[in-house]
Amino acid sequence: MKFTPTPLGGAFVVDVEEHADERGVFARTYCAEEFRARGLMARVAQCSLSFNRLKGTLRGMHYQGAPAAEVKLVRCTAGVIYDVVVDVRPGSPTFGQYFGLELSALNRRALYVPELFAHGFQTLSDGAEVWYQISELYTPGCERGLRYDDPAFGIRWPLPVSAISKKDANWPLLGGAVPRAAF
Repeated sequence: MKFTPTPLGGAFVVDVEEHADERGVFARTYCAEEFRARGLMARVAQCSLSFNRLKGTLRGMHYQGAPAAEVKLVRCTAGVIYDVVVDVRPGSPTFGQYFGLELSALNRRALYVPELFAHGFQTLSDGAEVWYQISELYTPGCERGLRYDDPAFGIRWPLPVSAISKKDANWPLLGGAVPRAAF
């Protein structure tokens, strides 16, 4: 695997190193030892799948707070998504900044999402499927989120939103009722 740092410290793009022959391609998508060797979280407590029927579907911006702050490794296994992380770590020099990239079944890339990074994505194709490896169990009392269209982030989503949950549409704005120290 190839680990490329993003402009947001701690977040990485993870590319597979393919081995191709007449049968097709083989590639390792995860190796705990390689993650640990780079100082990254290697624990996987659960895996989740998100299937999205419509192009333009938006999910996010989600994260978990202490004591269940989570790391995610996110991969698109069918179709194409625009995947985004926002740094919400207190005192971080990149606090409130975002990074986005296209993940697809064809490019086989993954995004390593560190603790206290809000995560979300928009589907760029119908039938997009997203696979998550997550370091912590889902803990409802620790669930957090921020608005996908918060002007404080300035995320440029590629498409108009065709579907979004009420919950995701109503997360607070960064500058609203949630003080920066609460992150």
